[in-house]
Amino acid sequence: MEILRAGIGDVKGILELLLQVNNVHAEGRPDLFVKGERKYSESELRALLQDDSRPVFVAKEGCVVVGYCFCVIERYGGGNMVERTTLYIDDLCVREGLRGQSIGSRLYEHVLAFGRSIGCYNVTLNVWECNEAARRFYDRMGLKPYKTGMEIIL
Repeated sequence: MEILRAGIGDVKGILELLLQVNNVHAEGRPDLFVKGERKYSESELRALLQDDSRPVFVAKEGCVVVGYCFCVIERYGGGNMVERTTLYIDDLCVREGLRGQSIGSRLYEHVLAFGRSIGCYNVTLNVWECNEAARRFYDRMGLKPYKTGMEIIL
C-alpha cells in the first residue's frame, strides 16, 4: 500500500468513499445527514484537489483507493491567542471491508508527518459522537479532546 497526495485520477475512488462515510453519519444523525449523498460533488472535489491549503491524501492498493484523508491548513492567532499553524483533519475514511487492517493508522501517521514537515503546531479534528468506531480509532491514535461542542435540539 502506498500513501500519497490525491490526484485527479483518484476522484472516482474518493467519491465512492465519500458516499460510505456520509452513510455512516446519516445512520447516526439522520436529522443532519442525507443518506445517499456526498460531502463534495465531483466538480467540488476536482477543485479541492488543486487547492494547496486543503491537501487530500489517499491510501492505494495498486490503482484502488482504499482510504483517504482530507486536511485543511489553518492559521490562528493574534490578539490574546498565540500564533500557530494547525493541520485540521476534515475527513478520514477507510473502505468498508478493509477497516481494522491499519490503513487508517498509516494514513493518520502520514498526515502527522506532513504536518510536522510544514511546521504545524498540532493536528486537530472533530468526531461525531454517533460514530463510536471513529472515536475509538482516534482514542487509540492518542488524540485527546481539546474543546467540546455541545447542542440541544429544539
